[in-house]
Amino acid sequence: MGARARALGAVAGALVLLLAACSDGGGDRDSGGRITLRFQSLAWQQESVEANKELVAQWNATHPDVRVEYVQGSWTSIHDQLLTSFEGGEAPDIIHDASDDLADFAYGGYLADLGELLPGRLKADIPQASWETATFGDKVYGVPFLQEPRVLIANATWLKESGVRIPTPRKPWSWAEFRAVTKELSAGKDKFGVAWPLKEPVSATLNLSLSAGGKLFHRGADGKVDIRFEEGDEVLPRTVHDQVNVDGSASGSTLGMGGSDTLPGFFGGKYAMVPLGFSYRQQIVQQAPEGFDWQVLPAPAGRDGLTQGVSPQTLSVAEDSPYKKEAAAFIDFFLRPANMVRLARGDWMLPTGTTALRDPALRTKRHDWATGTALAGHLRPAPAQSVRGYPEWTDKIATPALQEYYSGAIGMDELRDRLVKDGNLVLKRYQR
Repeated sequence: MGARARALGAVAGALVLLLAACSDGGGDRDSGGRITLRFQSLAWQQESVEANKELVAQWNATHPDVRVEYVQGSWTSIHDQLLTSFEGGEAPDIIHDASDDLADFAYGGYLADLGELLPGRLKADIPQASWETATFGDKVYGVPFLQEPRVLIANATWLKESGVRIPTPRKPWSWAEFRAVTKELSAGKDKFGVAWPLKEPVSATLNLSLSAGGKLFHRGADGKVDIRFEEGDEVLPRTVHDQVNVDGSASGSTLGMGGSDTLPGFFGGKYAMVPLGFSYRQQIVQQAPEGFDWQVLPAPAGRDGLTQGVSPQTLSVAEDSPYKKEAAAFIDFFLRPANMVRLARGDWMLPTGTTALRDPALRTKRHDWATGTALAGHLRPAPAQSVRGYPEWTDKIATPALQEYYSGAIGMDELRDRLVKDGNLVLKRYQR
């Protein structure tokens, strides 16, 4: 989700930076005693933006003493923009972000601990596994509310004509079976069983590796983290590498692409399957040629079944906000079950709330919503969720190493050394 939105939101990001520089920051009280809270939303799809604005309007209509001002943000620049606003004392009161972006802000003292501010209803409705994505130490710095599994978007006609077994959440493919199927589906130089869009390879690699028992980041009793590349961590990278470089069942040309970049080739019959985030279904509905038959399949399963990591979207409150209780009350309203369903449908994602997940609108066969909700119980915190230094490790170590490995430029031993040896040197600087 973040990668796709960043690609589409560069101009909006520049406008957000300008807005942040010109704003007065957190909540204010006017001469009549009315509080105004600033809510910076990163909604970007039309349905989602409309839902966000309408919910803000509903709040304002029923809470005359606490007005919420909607501010449009952008995934493109959110980390740097928030850091600038925190340091300048201009942060919005209510902050939309993703859980894997919270660690530095939480440890830096920029976000409020929501543990005592949130109502019991909201705490009980969201599973503990989701809360763990926004918990650092023993404090909660965000409310996780939207998430998406990675799935296989498949050309249904191609699969049916091939005669391969079609996987379901109850009977998924194993990683070995997935590799065998992609070999069977391939046909010459221009037809591939799968296209892996891995322009940003780290998140997909780590999150899907959880199914095979891969963890990579290990936290000791002293709270410090070290990187270990073990048997389970090899399964996903080796599968992708061999599909591209040994079997010829995956297109090497897509390794540098984002997810959206693969869709023309997918619609044109070049790839039988593309691993994508669940929300890409909206793009497919909008862009697929008339008569194109597609379906959603679960990602392959390993020794830990369908488990995979996620970094949910979150709502946080700025530590500097003078109206934390009011901000938390708005979050509670915003994330009532019916509202959470509406937000999920607007973003074509899954809600974290168990009540919202039971809504019939999210369990239909149309657009394969039911396949996604069947995977919700298998979602876990992304492996590097609370690791300080993760962004630097990703940018400087993991991304180039994985890109070189997937393309066949380096072998597994060098990949391991770079991820582990070089990576632990980076983490140590953050854990002294």
